[in-house]
Amino acid sequence: QVQLVESGGGLVQSGGSLRLSCAASGIIFSINPMGWYRQAPGKQRELVARITSGGFTNYADSVKGRFTISRDNAKNTVYLQMNSLQPEDTAVYYCKLILYDLWGQGTQVTVSS
Repeated sequence: QVQLVESGGGLVQSGGSLRLSCAASGIIFSINPMGWYRQAPGKQRELVARITSGGFTNYADSVKGRFTISRDNAKNTVYLQMNSLQPEDTAVYYCKLILYDLWGQGTQVTVSS
């Protein structure tokens, strides 16, 4: 059974940092591209960052220079390091196993001003 389990969300003040983790099981993780998405209240889910099996990355313009996506294939885990967080980053963050169109359960990130 393919499964994604996220962790690392929470409440942080503006300008703070958080690191999200997403652990995958039931797949050959290293060959799979992964993504982080977010959904704020009343808005559509949007792409935050993606990483290919080879480690190439791309980011939404709104997070470039502040967020970093990375992966540890030995741990079957993808990370999202979020720095200089702003209130507009408040959302539920989801990881996605792109080729399987499979989502994690989501983790809440709240940034207070």
